[in-house]
Amino acid sequence: MQSSVSAIIDDLSNVIFGKKQQIKLALTCLFSEGHLLIEDLPGMGKTTLSHALAAVLGLSYQRIQFTSDLLPADILGTNVFNSNEHSFSFHKGPIFSQVVLADEINRAGPKTQSALLEAMEEQQVTVDGKKYSLPTPFFVIATQNPLHQSGTYPLPESQLDRFLMRISLGFPPKEAEKRLLLNMQKRDYTQLPQRITEQQLAQIQTQISNIILSNPVIDYIIELVNYTRESNNFAASLSPRASMALAKAAKSWAYIDGRDFVMPEDVQAVFASVCQHRLGLHNESGEAQVMQILKAVMVPV
Repeated sequence: MQSSVSAIIDDLSNVIFGKKQQIKLALTCLFSEGHLLIEDLPGMGKTTLSHALAAVLGLSYQRIQFTSDLLPADILGTNVFNSNEHSFSFHKGPIFSQVVLADEINRAGPKTQSALLEAMEEQQVTVDGKKYSLPTPFFVIATQNPLHQSGTYPLPESQLDRFLMRISLGFPPKEAEKRLLLNMQKRDYTQLPQRITEQQLAQIQTQISNIILSNPVIDYIIELVNYTRESNNFAASLSPRASMALAKAAKSWAYIDGRDFVMPEDVQAVFASVCQHRLGLHNESGEAQVMQILKAVMVPV
């Protein structure tokens, strides 16, 4: 299975140039059974990454373009009256896919955002009092424009907390951008081979849950979290949900690196992506503050 994971990373690296770290973080989020928020400028490859990820995993995929006039029913689906049978039938919305790209989530109104986030949390939707289960696996990749851009409705902290990780792709290195320009006609992510099946993905997630998290590493996670609670440098502190998210993500990172136990370096590798948005820090300015936390807390030996 480890060779399949390496092949997935290689395939995605041939579509998203120069972003291996971000690709590994996206896979970490999926393997941890969480949801991913990507905050970046338009044109950075967010849609390409999500579509390519669905292709190599063989999962069904839907893209929802969030706009100011988008309604919850446009996402969840609605009951339609059948005049021949004199009854209502439920027509599923695009959220009934295994990988859902919620593009520019902060351009929709709060009511529509809440409808999506409720589905993310409960893996089901309720329409006219009836519950409908969403497919398994269910992975939401939401993209968000920087808050300084016009026409955005920022997600409140309680909704941001529902995303296991937040990443930013950022500008590519010069060599990667040159490669992009030379291969514009060859980057067809729809033709990527499927590397694993749904059953194998479920096996990976089960194996990750069994990865060893030693007491010193658990204590390290607790110390990192407590630092944010005892410091006055952050708009918000990390909750127990953040502690569990950090442990899950560290296990997945260790698995991707081919180990069955978690090291402090695994926690450090995922710390910014798991915790920055929970601390109320923006991508542009939060990196230094995250490094401050990692430097302040002693690493177990």
